[in-house]
Amino acid sequence: CSASRSSLMTRCYAQRVGIRGALSPFAMTGLNREETTIASMLKEQGNATCMVGKWHLGSHPEFYPTNSGCDEYLGIPYSNDMWPVGYDGIRLAEGYKSVYPELPLIHNDSAIYYFKDLKAQDSITGIYTRKAIDFIQQNHEHHFFLYLAHSMVHVPLGVDDRFRGSSEQGMYGDVMQEIDWSVGEIMKTLSDLGLDDKTLVIFTSDNGPWLNFGNHAGSAYPLREGKGNAWEGGVRVPCVMYYPSKIEPGTLVENLASTLDILPSIAA
Repeated sequence: CSASRSSLMTRCYAQRVGIRGALSPFAMTGLNREETTIASMLKEQGNATCMVGKWHLGSHPEFYPTNSGCDEYLGIPYSNDMWPVGYDGIRLAEGYKSVYPELPLIHNDSAIYYFKDLKAQDSITGIYTRKAIDFIQQNHEHHFFLYLAHSMVHVPLGVDDRFRGSSEQGMYGDVMQEIDWSVGEIMKTLSDLGLDDKTLVIFTSDNGPWLNFGNHAGSAYPLREGKGNAWEGGVRVPCVMYYPSKIEPGTLVENLASTLDILPSIAA
């Protein structure tokens, strides 16, 4: 999670910026604030910049997005499974996960809320979506950059009651329904503000499905394996780009690309 996000944000291989694997809440390191990120590059060009969601590039305030080019930040500093609660709602009495601190919701550089149980995580997608829409509405009259990294569909899964039981694919399908709703609300906001034709929207993922969790993980079929594996199912992910004034609808690109390409593409 951390390695892939550092590459996305800096266009550098993770080893080049000293980020490996997935940083724990106790890690004393993070993304160096001197690194050029998509956000810092665009901020220098006069864009308003905001990060919403899962950061996972340092859990201490000096490593938060506000020190890597973002004017605003609302989200959790690491994975939503790094907390004292198990995946089934039972607080673990022993085992490595029991040492995790409570999961904070950070606004800019301080915690404003703590997710105490699985029910609390049902609200997480809605929180992110409302903040993303608010940022767009507040900054629609000038250029802006929004980086929205949903915590879902990472385990433990959480979904708003409006979407619970709404799919034929169980809890995972319900969570996907809410993610679809979130993307739709953001696209509707762009449309309502007359920005959809001139805004580049990129929808992708940082790795494949976490197959250890069975029907809570999705599938990369027909690709082999999933998250944590170097087979295609682990590293090959969907990518959809929407930019009507520049990209012809229905265009299919079969050339090899990666999230390393996003920063230089935006810069160009």
